[in-house]
Amino acid sequence: MAIELTDELIALERKAWAEQQENRLTVNTAAAVQAAITAHAQATGQSRYDVEAALKRRVRHLEP
Repeated sequence: MAIELTDELIALERKAWAEQQENRLTVNTAAAVQAAITAHAQATGQSRYDVEAALKRRVRHLEP
């Protein structure tokens, strides 16, 4: 089953990833991403770990 990701989740992870790359990731940004992942997983009945992995693959490992 494919993991559906919302635009909001993708935007939050992109923000967090950009901050992390610039060595300025804040606790608030990281917490917001984790809360959104957890809420999305609960709402869709999916594993939080699967949602997080799919999100990171989508944002951090773009295919050429």
